[in-house]
Amino acid sequence: MDGHIKSEVSNGIATITFFHPQSNSMPGALLRQLAEEITKTGKDANARVIVLQSEGDKAFCAGASFDELISIKDLETGKKFFSGFAMVINAMRTAPKFVIARVQGKAVGGGVGIASAADYTLAVDVAAVKLSELAVGIGPFVVGPAVERKVGTAAFTALSINATEWQSAQWAKEKGLYAEVYKTAEELDAAITVLADKLSKSNPEAMEMLKKIFWEGTENWDTLLIERAEMSGKLVLSEFTVNAINKFKAKA
Repeated sequence: MDGHIKSEVSNGIATITFFHPQSNSMPGALLRQLAEEITKTGKDANARVIVLQSEGDKAFCAGASFDELISIKDLETGKKFFSGFAMVINAMRTAPKFVIARVQGKAVGGGVGIASAADYTLAVDVAAVKLSELAVGIGPFVVGPAVERKVGTAAFTALSINATEWQSAQWAKEKGLYAEVYKTAEELDAAITVLADKLSKSNPEAMEMLKKIFWEGTENWDTLLIERAEMSGKLVLSEFTVNAINKFKAKA
């Protein structure tokens, strides 16, 4: 399997890094591995804060792996694939520690979902966002609850409908997806270092209580996101979606 997940803990700060050579797009196996790593780190007493990041400087995450999408031939396989994003979002949601997302490049589809599921997201000013799912015949069903919770219904609706257009990092900041935007990756990393260091020295019990408060009302996501995964899994089998994905791949 191409791609990998790396994790390390130093001075109370856990850093989880994901990578895939195709613009950090995420196949199902990698999504499950990422979810497992987030869950494991959440239980690590040596980690007080989690920094989630990807490798490279062009894309934070390009969302679902089109190669894997086009290979799906039955509903159960489709549901299992889209459940990968559900697992990552739920792992971030239920981890008893704050998750800081480092968004150093563009985020598409599931990548926007991951950025939205973090408790605090910092980005560079080229980190535009796009929910492209409708453009390939499906919809942002699994990531939708996380995105809508972060940016509000109006902005989520606009992103979902205008599926072929990028929205700028500044737009994402104005809508609340990004807490702050920086001109360079160096400035971004410096800000993350300062924040993570402060949080690593903060009261872990207080942070865990705060996190529970922040996520109140999402207790049904364990089942909701899996139900949404089944919706996507059904649509990806349709002739419309298969043709749309093939056309998209041909342009790429």
